[in-house]
Amino acid sequence: MKATLIFLLLAQVSWAGPFQQRSIFDFSELLPADEASGAGLDDHTPEDPELIGPVCPFRCQCHLRVVQCSDLGLDKVPKDLPPDTTLLDLQNNKITEIKDGDFKDLKNLHALILVNNKISKISPGAFSPLVKLERLYLSKNQLKELPEKMPKTLQELRAHENEITKVRKSVFNGLNQMIVIELGTNPLKSSGIDNGAFQGMKKLSYIRIADTGITSIPAGLPPSLTELHLDGNKITKVDAASLKGLNNLAKLGLGFNNITAVDNGSLANTPHLRELHLNNNNLTKVPAGLAEHKYIQVVYLHNNNISAVGSNDFCPPGYNTKKASYSGVSLFSNPVQYWEIQPSTFRCVYVRSAIQLGNYK
Repeated sequence: MKATLIFLLLAQVSWAGPFQQRSIFDFSELLPADEASGAGLDDHTPEDPELIGPVCPFRCQCHLRVVQCSDLGLDKVPKDLPPDTTLLDLQNNKITEIKDGDFKDLKNLHALILVNNKISKISPGAFSPLVKLERLYLSKNQLKELPEKMPKTLQELRAHENEITKVRKSVFNGLNQMIVIELGTNPLKSSGIDNGAFQGMKKLSYIRIADTGITSIPAGLPPSLTELHLDGNKITKVDAASLKGLNNLAKLGLGFNNITAVDNGSLANTPHLRELHLNNNNLTKVPAGLAEHKYIQVVYLHNNNISAVGSNDFCPPGYNTKKASYSGVSLFSNPVQYWEIQPSTFRCVYVRSAIQLGNYK
């Protein structure tokens, strides 16, 4: 069950942007099989005279241990929530504060959705009773810092589009089950992220810190990372130290920054890299090291200042060296003249449509 859950969590991750919930049923995998099918369960409705314990909060909808209280104009968390609740949806309301005791009886809660409220304060012990919580969605609120004392069972934290200026290492201490962290579109600066803030999370696979004010790749990233999305920031350079130890990284997003150089040896620290996005930067040459990569398949370099492409920039010397074939190489909107590129430059590319050139103004 745990392996299945991890797969489903990672399956929701995409390059397009932060997670977008389409319906409450996006989380049906959190329910045991008998609950997901409805077998042997009654709804929590006030009309059921045989119901033992708290009834469904007024105006909310309760079904199969899912309590949906979204879009009701609530200014606080409802009282008397059913203690067997597995998923609680409170998004699109006007809640301003999460207080101690708001979730005091919800020991079986797996997912808490607080997206698009006006939350600016979370009491230190507010999440302490949630001993089984795996997903916490705090996006589109007014938080200035991440909450302390989050449940040790947490696997996914999404807090993009807040007012967060500080990411403290103490917040993530002990969160050894964490897989996904989303912190994009916050007024963060590099100085606001503690050195090694994410270091201790040995299962962390995905981090997105896009559209902020950071000027460098955060230091001390865990080696478990497979995806790192830092698009839309103010990063100026990629050096070897910033990618050191990221042996499992498969996708690196650095588009829409101010990067002028990728130092020699930097990409050697990511031997399993498959996708590299460096589009919309200020590069003057193709990053060194691509030819040595065995697994690289997608390289986006469009909208830079690259004026020349060497015959060994993308492919290893010779024609018989084993290498994964590129499925996408974009070089358009660069000052390089495509007719000056030697035909042998893309000798390890077997599909002509994978190469995009031209369209320079």
